[in-house]
Amino acid sequence: MKHLSKNTMLSMVIVGMALGTAWAIRGQFGHEQGAAWAGGIGSLCIIVLSRNKSWYNKAMKAAFAGAVGWGLGGMMSYGAVVGYGRGVDFVNVYYGLSMLFIIGGLYGLIGGGLFGLVLADHPEKKVKWHQVIIEMTTGGVIFYYFIIEQLGIAMTPPRSEAWGVCAGIGIAMMYYLARKKQYSAMRVAVFAGLGGGFGFAFGNFLQVLGNVGQVPFNMWNVMEYSLGFFGGLGMAYGAYTSPWPEEKPTTKYTYSNLTIPMVGFLLLIPFIVWQQSFVEKDLEPTIGKLVNDPGIWISMAQSVAFVAFLIPAIFWIYFLSNKKNKLSQELSFAEVHGIFISYFAVYIIFTILITGSFLSFYRIEQFLYILNFAVILALIPKATPLFSSRKAHPQKWILMVLGILVFIALISLIAISSHGEMPGMNKRFDW
Repeated sequence: MKHLSKNTMLSMVIVGMALGTAWAIRGQFGHEQGAAWAGGIGSLCIIVLSRNKSWYNKAMKAAFAGAVGWGLGGMMSYGAVVGYGRGVDFVNVYYGLSMLFIIGGLYGLIGGGLFGLVLADHPEKKVKWHQVIIEMTTGGVIFYYFIIEQLGIAMTPPRSEAWGVCAGIGIAMMYYLARKKQYSAMRVAVFAGLGGGFGFAFGNFLQVLGNVGQVPFNMWNVMEYSLGFFGGLGMAYGAYTSPWPEEKPTTKYTYSNLTIPMVGFLLLIPFIVWQQSFVEKDLEPTIGKLVNDPGIWISMAQSVAFVAFLIPAIFWIYFLSNKKNKLSQELSFAEVHGIFISYFAVYIIFTILITGSFLSFYRIEQFLYILNFAVILALIPKATPLFSSRKAHPQKWILMVLGILVFIALISLIAISSHGEMPGMNKRFDW
């Protein structure tokens, strides 16, 4: 790590905190849309911290691509896999943590790869996005039906095996990056994948120890934070240590770089989260525990959440769209920073509302999100990463994977020696 300056390391930690906090919040919403919002926050944080003017006009497109990539992983089921990690024998625990390494790795691999591909997109080396989408879709379908349906290789029966779709998508994306010599985007994908995979496995280990020690805290949330923190750390490392094409900051407004991504990023993702999460029958059990007449409070939560995402979305879409008629159409640091703040703040408002934390302090981690958010905003002005140029080293990446697998074996041994049978324990193999 000698090639990293203190400011670069601080920037990486800030991104880790941003994605870690957002991923912990994501636990309240789940599925693809929740993961997409969190991934978008982490991606946008990297651009905000970069101080790279040529990236600002790509901010919406890059953040949206990162959101879509991280969001795709939301289709994977991992509840049973987490249960394997709570077992009492080495084989099942090691299997569980290793599979979490794969699942978390796929989150980061796809999210980091698509994010990096936007950063690498250049007038002299244009990315053919229709080709990327077709190849990734084809890869997901082929891998799933061959590995899961034909060969019957299952990770977590009888749960969904959608990890096979994500694995095929990731393999096809990496093949495209290698074929097109997009090595910088490949580095972002690899390090985001390594970070996300390590964070998920290590986070489950922390959850087990916390439950064994009867720590009075939401340890599932700790696992989620770990995945996001290390995934963000890896994605930021890949972005700040890769060679990127030099380009002049564009003054041209384009629909592909701004309009379509900002509508998807600022409006569509929050709307889907709101529409899927703020449902009366889902809110009633939570709010009903806190007040005698939950109906009024549920309606208020639904309305406040709707206004909270809609007003900033309309403001930023209108504000940025007006750039089309101005002499200078560049996005500035202040504008990208402002979008990051509002987008992140709305996600925190959503989780405070959906958990009923505005009525009670019973979920202390909800208020730690606000503390994390405040620390992130305070640190951003103090950090400016110093970009360095590192080449792609597949051999080293393989060694890193092997090193992580050895580490997982070590923490598996520690885990099984720390407890007997636990609630939520699952078995993949009977011996």
